[in-house]
Amino acid sequence: MKLGVRNILFASAIAAVALPAQTASAAEVKITPLGSMEGEFCQLDRALILEDPDGTRVLYDPGRTVAGPKDKRLGNIDAVLVSHMHGDHVGDKHISAPGKGDCKDTAFPVNALPHTNTVNIAHAKGAKIITGSEMPKFFAAKLKALGGDPKNSQLVRFGASTKVGGITVTTVPAVHSNGIAGDMIGGRLGELLNASGLTAYAGPPTGYVLTFSNGLVAYLSGDTGITAEQETVVHDHYKAKLVVINIGDTFTTGAKEAAWVVNELIEPKSIIASHANQPSTSGGKIIEGTRLAQFKKMSEADVYVPLSGRTMSFNGKGECTNGC
Repeated sequence: MKLGVRNILFASAIAAVALPAQTASAAEVKITPLGSMEGEFCQLDRALILEDPDGTRVLYDPGRTVAGPKDKRLGNIDAVLVSHMHGDHVGDKHISAPGKGDCKDTAFPVNALPHTNTVNIAHAKGAKIITGSEMPKFFAAKLKALGGDPKNSQLVRFGASTKVGGITVTTVPAVHSNGIAGDMIGGRLGELLNASGLTAYAGPPTGYVLTFSNGLVAYLSGDTGITAEQETVVHDHYKAKLVVINIGDTFTTGAKEAAWVVNELIEPKSIIASHANQPSTSGGKIIEGTRLAQFKKMSEADVYVPLSGRTMSFNGKGECTNGC
């Protein structure tokens, strides 16, 4: 009898120790890159799923590496965030399925126009599309054309915010271009734009700040150069502890510029590199001489590589606790 009591007490003690660990795990934000090649970080990988501890799931910049609405990696999606209208972010075409092997072999055979990969996914998942500038009107029209609800395209301009489950979403300025290609518009207007070498203006591009229910604040830079708001808004006001920043050069901040942004302006706890515009890993390891290798060496905070399909977990302080 005494032995039985001791066993019960021992089991209770183990459970008491395990419970806080389980609670801590449940309070973490999970981030899963959806790239073109499993376990790698390839040149056009942009897409991330960010999951709140309450289960709310947000897809960021689906681009070309999500294999449409039927991509098995997606699962439930509550909202889609799009930084701007360029094809590699909104998705003018996409992979047929996630692949394995060399990043150099990436192909995008599936045409997603005129609706875009973003709209096709949001419509199929019943998800909101949350954007700033003039982009919501474009997405609303596309959703309506597919038989969806145009009200699912929602506007959040700079300084405002909206809630999706446990996630507070706001937009912040980015310095880039934001034209809608004629092929995305279709019809006679699209033909005229293409013939003129022009795009339709969609307002300024955006970055995002997400505040999760565990207190984590994450900055998603979108395509941008260096901006004053990265210090005054992202650091001073929102106090972001996790940064997803583009390092691709020519089109965005390069490795050197992005490192200066995180070291001097934002000072986060953790960083996820993005938008490298070149094959950055081989066998899941960083390729020496790449922008990613340079950025990691120059950054003072911990830099994590978005290997496709590998989930990373972050606590409210911005510390990576698993999968890194």
